[in-house]
Amino acid sequence: MKVSLITVVYNAEKYLRDCMESVFSQTFPNIEYIIIDGGSKDGTLSIIEDYRDRIDFFLSEKDKGMYDALNKGIKVATGDIIGILNGDDMLADVHVIAKIVTAFERNEVDAVYGNLNYISTINTKRIIRKWISKPFTKKDIESGWMPAHPTLYLKREVFKRFGSYSLEFGTAGDYEMMLRFLYQNKISARFLNELIVDMRVGGMSNSNVKQRIRTIINDYRAIRANGIPFALKTLLLKKLVKIPQFFA
Repeated sequence: MKVSLITVVYNAEKYLRDCMESVFSQTFPNIEYIIIDGGSKDGTLSIIEDYRDRIDFFLSEKDKGMYDALNKGIKVATGDIIGILNGDDMLADVHVIAKIVTAFERNEVDAVYGNLNYISTINTKRIIRKWISKPFTKKDIESGWMPAHPTLYLKREVFKRFGSYSLEFGTAGDYEMMLRFLYQNKISARFLNELIVDMRVGGMSNSNVKQRIRTIINDYRAIRANGIPFALKTLLLKKLVKIPQFFA
C-alpha cells in the first residue's frame, strides 16, 4: 500500500520542522508527502526548501482556507490511503504509519483512526489532554462522539465516492466530513488502539471567544446537514464527552 500524507501550512515556521521530521523518520517506506502552502510570508518556505528533495508534491499559492488547501492535496494524491498531518502536529512515533497500514491490510475497511494527545506548545513532553477513542456505533455519533480528525486515515476511493471537505461549514469542515462519511454514508472504520498524533494545544477553532461561538454554530449546521436527529442534543453532548479527556 501507498500512503499519501498531506500537510497544509500558512506561516508555520515555528513548528513545521518538527512536523516534517516526524514524517521523514517513519519506518514505513512508501509515503507520498504532499505540502500545500497558502502563500506564507514568514520562514515557512525556507524550511520547506531545506527538505525539498524529500517532498513529493509542493504547492504555494493563496487559498480559501485550510479545507480548500486540503482539497488541493487530496486532488493530487496518488496513494491508496490518505492522511492529514497539521503543520503544528507530529506523528507520535516512527512506526505510526506502518501500524496504520497493517490495520488496513488486516481489515476490509475504508478508514482507520486512533488516539491523540494534546501537548504543551512549550514542553512537548507535557500532555494536556488525552483523546482516547473507541469502536463506535451510529448511536455514539448521535451522542456527540467523533474520532480525532488528525488520526483519521481514509482510502482515497472514499473521497472519490463521497466528496472531499466542504467549504460551507467554516472550522467545522472536518466534523462535517466525518459525519458525512461515517454517519450518513456508513463507511466501514477500524479503531486502532494506538497513539497516532501529538497535537499542540490551540488551533483555529479555539483562537478566541468569537471563533468559539462561530464553531458551535457551524457544528450545529453540520449536524443538521447530515440528518442527525435532535441536533441540539448532539451538539451539547459533543462538548460534554470531551471533559473526561482532561482526566485520562
